[in-house]
Amino acid sequence: MAATEEQPEKHCWVCFATERDDHSAEWVSPCRCKGCTKWIHQTCLQRWLDEKQRGNGGGAVSCPQCGTEYNVTFPKMGPLVYCLQQVDWALSRASPFAAVGVVVGTVYWSAVTYGAVTVMQVVGHKKGLYAMERADPLFLLMGLPTIPVVLVLGKMVRWEDYIVRLWQRYAYQRSLSPGSTRYLPRVPADGPGTGDHLSVSRTLCGALIFPSVASLVGRLLFRRATSNLQQTILGAIAFVMMKGIMKVYFKQQQYVAQANRQILDYPERNGDGRTDGAEDDDDTEEDSGNE
Repeated sequence: MAATEEQPEKHCWVCFATERDDHSAEWVSPCRCKGCTKWIHQTCLQRWLDEKQRGNGGGAVSCPQCGTEYNVTFPKMGPLVYCLQQVDWALSRASPFAAVGVVVGTVYWSAVTYGAVTVMQVVGHKKGLYAMERADPLFLLMGLPTIPVVLVLGKMVRWEDYIVRLWQRYAYQRSLSPGSTRYLPRVPADGPGTGDHLSVSRTLCGALIFPSVASLVGRLLFRRATSNLQQTILGAIAFVMMKGIMKVYFKQQQYVAQANRQILDYPERNGDGRTDGAEDDDDTEEDSGNE
């Protein structure tokens, strides 16, 4: 009768304990590993799974050595727990879509409110309310949100940049001599260090406060206008023209300053650590003292 082969001693690859350290510990071989990584304590494997799954108890986990997916079974629960589990799963799947719907709805109703306030501000409070009460509700729900959209799109049209480019092409560049190798910079941005997020916020804020500014300018400059609508339209035209002229002038002056900039030579230093310019100043002072 052949002697039975002696089984190797079990080692837990998590806590590095052996079966001699704790005879009552429950061992498990959950994967295809052989040798010292074949066995592991049931409690150590449970703790390791919790760390990998971050306590959620969901998702498959595989052995880090051989890649075998662990076969995890759960005890059967009652029908109430099963129903609650299904409800929790459905809510977790529907929550992102519900959050997007809430954000879209909030933005939409904010745009409707802004459009209604803008109408009352432009044509007058009483006339605006009267016009919206008599209008078709579907037309209001579709038309009022387009007001801030149109304002933002109109703000994105930078017509001042086109005027500056034309000014540079037909005025400044023609003043240069033919064959000149002078460098011409690009049109300066709206401000030094202006980033994309700052440009978006500036465009959005400028577009949304434009009706208020136009109404204010209309009331200050065109008091003889017969209605609030005429005052607002004239104020908007005057504000756009004044702002455009100042912006074109400012950008042109920035362009001229950029085109006329010069980079100075690096001052060479002598053996005593002073620059040539400083040495010339000292010689001038000595000559003045001798005189």
